[in-house]
Amino acid sequence: MTTETPTRVLVVDDDPDVALLVKTVLERRAGCIVDLAADGREAVERVATIRPDVVVTDIEMPGLNGLELLAELRRSAPAIPVLVMTAHVSVEYAVSALRAQADEFLTKPLDNVRLVESVQRLAVEGRRRREAERRREVVLAVGAHPDDVEIGIGGLLAAHAAAGDEITILTLSRGARGGDADSRQRESLAAADILGARLFLHDLVDTEMSGGGSTVRLIEEVVQEIQPTIVYTHSPHDRHQDHRAVNEATAVATRAVGTVACYQSPSSTIDFRPTRFVRIDGYVEQKLRLLACFDSQTANRDYLAPDFVRATARYWSRFGGGLAVEPLEIVRETAAFVGAHEFVRQEG
Repeated sequence: MTTETPTRVLVVDDDPDVALLVKTVLERRAGCIVDLAADGREAVERVATIRPDVVVTDIEMPGLNGLELLAELRRSAPAIPVLVMTAHVSVEYAVSALRAQADEFLTKPLDNVRLVESVQRLAVEGRRRREAERRREVVLAVGAHPDDVEIGIGGLLAAHAAAGDEITILTLSRGARGGDADSRQRESLAAADILGARLFLHDLVDTEMSGGGSTVRLIEEVVQEIQPTIVYTHSPHDRHQDHRAVNEATAVATRAVGTVACYQSPSSTIDFRPTRFVRIDGYVEQKLRLLACFDSQTANRDYLAPDFVRATARYWSRFGGGLAVEPLEIVRETAAFVGAHEFVRQEG
């Protein structure tokens, strides 16, 4: 996600006129995306679905009231700032709200200027909290040849880098069949340097890789050393024999890693069926910088051309939203993907 992403606000009020007024003010004056909930129970469900940046809630509501909602949010979504509003101006109400850990307390009728200022300030605070509580991921991206991972997930790796994650790229051959091995090694190092990534570059025989034996051992050695929390590798749905072999070996070598996902390559078959769509709107240019490092390949590989890369990312955005997306097949996922990137599950 980029810093230009509009603030998303959930407004909770059983009075539709008040809810509409708050929605209109925040949309017109602050450029927010505003969702509505008519009571606290509905709000809990909406928060779990949309994960708003800020919640603005009334106190007096049927069912789950505002203070009860606030207590539930502090348990289930403690990083989301909550602004409590009420028609009551008594000290008791203010104290009750603050004791329930409200971030701000406004009385009705609302001052529109204060409302906008409060929501904008709380959105900034919410981002700070999420960053503070976020676990740094240890990412391992495995590819058969130089430029494989950059083509498949260059935007996602750039997002991981922006989020401060630790990135390691493991390339199992120097791609001698696709060009000069020394040149391709220099290109791989240049791309890794842009990402601030660690590079392991091995010399298995291009086009003759095995899905077991030495390939598994090489991957296991890196896994043991860096202890990754997320692994990306080739899809098994691929025409290239090395890509299929690396997928098979990675599946064995990373069996203890909680989250493993497969990326698309230009040789993927029509059986490639992604179930996650990663928005990379803010990282397309960074991906193009990574691919530009592999200049020995650009003359005869159309899929490295910037227009082709942008068009492919745009195509996948029809499933994941935004302007640009990289698709993933999820092998397993024991912890949610988090960070400066968004993952969207395909339904159906």
